[in-house]
Amino acid sequence: MRYRMKNKTQATTSLLGFGCMRFPVKEDGTIDEEKTFEMLETAYQRGVNYYDTAYPYHNQTSELVLGKWLSTKKRESLYVTSKSPVWLIENDQDFDRFLEEQLTKLQTDYLDFYLLHALSQERWDKIKAIHLLDHLQAVKDSGKIKRIGFSFHDRYELFEEILNSYDWDFCQIQFNYMDTDYQAGLKGYKLAESKGIPMVIMEPIKGGQLANVPDEIKDVFRSIHPDWSDASWALRYVASHENVYTVLSGMSTLDQVLDNLKTFDEFVPLNSIELEAIEKAKALFAARVQVPCTGCRYCMPCPFGIDIPGNFSILNNAHIYNRFEEAKKKYQSLEQARAEFCHQCGACMKQCPQHIQIPSKLEQVKKELGE
Repeated sequence: MRYRMKNKTQATTSLLGFGCMRFPVKEDGTIDEEKTFEMLETAYQRGVNYYDTAYPYHNQTSELVLGKWLSTKKRESLYVTSKSPVWLIENDQDFDRFLEEQLTKLQTDYLDFYLLHALSQERWDKIKAIHLLDHLQAVKDSGKIKRIGFSFHDRYELFEEILNSYDWDFCQIQFNYMDTDYQAGLKGYKLAESKGIPMVIMEPIKGGQLANVPDEIKDVFRSIHPDWSDASWALRYVASHENVYTVLSGMSTLDQVLDNLKTFDEFVPLNSIELEAIEKAKALFAARVQVPCTGCRYCMPCPFGIDIPGNFSILNNAHIYNRFEEAKKKYQSLEQARAEFCHQCGACMKQCPQHIQIPSKLEQVKKELGE
């Protein structure tokens, strides 16, 4: 296992972190503890020392199950990370109450890393309104939290504001070779690096979408490393960024654990040839795009309530990642905003800077995803 030590955190963490959001489950939806413990133990014995959970994971049971397993280990042999459910917090007392509940579930007296969970504009506004940042140092001084950070899901400009608003020990963003311009993205990575704030990366495999890529992209990867899995390429790309101290993988099977361990047992940063392969893969993914929609939303609002960019995003992702069944479910979830309710009025086309034939493309969405 490869490790990285960042001066600001004073922690030496495994480059692979075990994300505890996607534990294997039984038919009734509860966590399969036997399989989960086998996966956790395998990772631990092979050197993984960073375990990341959160209050809402698995209907608030992930911390409980992880806590059972943690109780069998020397506490100082690993790093335990969880997250504050800021959407449920109205004051300092709420923050402390949830933290105590989480410590109890995890069967520990302290957390090595603690994040304000999934910050968006709405949640950040709330944190500022209740002056929660003023309370964080007192919690750190109590010894119950060693390091404070935040995870992020919003636009870059908000990321910059948050990063500059507090002396964070670390931060966590979504980042992968397809999402370099999404949310905080590569620009956010570089900002954190310039400020000396270490980063944890989530969704390095884009929720599994980069774990089984289309055949023409597999051919590019296999021509260089026949023995690397698609997931391994995605993980290696993220880990090749020096300011990343841990790459989280939400593993659901023992096979996934073993493949990820293989990646980080032999990890070295990608070389120029391998990075060129990543760029080729991105170009091939881009060629599968059906609608050149940038999501600018100039076409909105639709007079008939159609979520035009939403429909196009679902169609594009279906083709890019070969995930049509998943796309059909997402399409149905749009309800009255689905493409099939388009009246072909053409009002949207007058506003589109890309000059997309929107009504005909919405017809394509309906035909491919509406069955």
